[in-house]
Amino acid sequence: MRDAPRIPDMQAQNPAIELRGLTKTFGPVVANDRINLAVRQGEILALLGENGSGKTTLMNMLSGIYRPDSGEIFVQGRPVDIRAPGDAIALGIGMIHQHFKLVDVLTAMENIVLGTRDDHQATRRALEQRIREISRRFGLDVTPEKKIYNMAVGEKQTVEILKVLYRGARILILDEPTAVLTPQEADRLFDILRHMKADGCAVIIITHKLGEVMAIADRITILRKGASVATVEKAATTVRELTELMVGRPLDLAIHRPPVDDPKRLLDVFSLTVLNAERVPALRDVTFSLRGGEVLGVAGVAGSGQRELCETIAGLMDKEEGAILFHGKNIEGKTPRQIIEMGISMSFIPEDRLGMGLVGAMGIVDNLLLKDYQKGRGPFVRRAPARARAKEMIARLGIVTPDTRTPVRRLSGGNVQKVLLGREIASGPELLITAYPVRGLDIHSSYTIYDLINEQKRKGVGVLFIGEDLDVLLELCDRILVLCGGEVTGIVRPQETTKAQLGLMMTGSLRQETGVGA
Repeated sequence: MRDAPRIPDMQAQNPAIELRGLTKTFGPVVANDRINLAVRQGEILALLGENGSGKTTLMNMLSGIYRPDSGEIFVQGRPVDIRAPGDAIALGIGMIHQHFKLVDVLTAMENIVLGTRDDHQATRRALEQRIREISRRFGLDVTPEKKIYNMAVGEKQTVEILKVLYRGARILILDEPTAVLTPQEADRLFDILRHMKADGCAVIIITHKLGEVMAIADRITILRKGASVATVEKAATTVRELTELMVGRPLDLAIHRPPVDDPKRLLDVFSLTVLNAERVPALRDVTFSLRGGEVLGVAGVAGSGQRELCETIAGLMDKEEGAILFHGKNIEGKTPRQIIEMGISMSFIPEDRLGMGLVGAMGIVDNLLLKDYQKGRGPFVRRAPARARAKEMIARLGIVTPDTRTPVRRLSGGNVQKVLLGREIASGPELLITAYPVRGLDIHSSYTIYDLINEQKRKGVGVLFIGEDLDVLLELCDRILVLCGGEVTGIVRPQETTKAQLGLMMTGSLRQETGVGA
């Protein structure tokens, strides 16, 4: 790996925000170790790093959630003391979180002004006029009177951006901003960020998507194990070099797709309709099949029925209409225990890892025992075999943990996901259902997950892969089912479609014939 390019002296370039020697510890853990970072006015800086590298902690200090143990923060050349989020806002620093903090029943305008002095003092006409002025200035498109619950994901994110701009923010931090956006919505967001850059704003974007970094960033700062290892100019680096800086060694960036050899039909879903808690259809007339040794991807904007699809097949939700057949056996209306008693081996890795998947207060051994303790023949649980399996799984998957007894809630997101996936795979399933298995994971952990999925595919396991990164879906999956508003808008082969077409299907603007392998 060649040496990272030298960066000019930032102080001479009038940085909007500068960190000098910022350090934060939690007991014996050093989350940030003497971090130096600067962002110029009119610049987009990308912040990269593996899970646990200290990105979130660093941004939490900038936004006033944490206070540094040592080091200094400068805003517009002045040393500042950020003790609370209100201090950050007063200094013109605004953070846009990955999970939106909006009140669904209120309008865009009400969410934007909520908690400000204008909330009760200004007239609605004056508020609306000011919001429209900010929107025009930064190229935003929002309807002030529209309710949040009627908005698409991209519109909600625009409201979040308007919230911080309305409060006078000139330094913006965006955490995984494209995680749930379609390609078209992501392109629109990048246009907004370019408007902000042109207006002199300083933008920090935290993302795991290296392709997006290369598309939007001016410079990139890489963190590894709590320390800043390099800051590079985008024009003078490559995706491979960034990956090597993040991980500390070369990494194969290819996502392999082993061929499907004469697969047999494993799962058949016919005309499935499922109602949510409000008795509104979450899935409407969904039909598809999954074959052994095949990875069927599921794409869709957030809330398109992905969760209901997984949980209904796994026996956690009841259907309203339709049929679910596994090797020709009807499993509709069966509980997970009844499905197991039918001799069907199915593993479900839910989106909520520590809510539905694992017990956070338990260690790896006890979480492994939860899967098969009922198979025991006596009143006592045999812990030795589970302990041996836990040690084998830690070594094989590279799980970073002090020991097998450490509560899994203390592990990083990538390690929690490895524990969950390792446990489910160890049960030898014929069908593996996995929802957003790499969400929030760094590139190294993500590729470990992809390799595990392909390993199961080679064994003839059918994999239902709910994903949000369209590039990954196109590289990893044999076919992709697209959901929009609970309906199937296409079942396509990656070799015969594009990311743009998937994005149009995700919004219902395009429908494809669904007969491919159905």
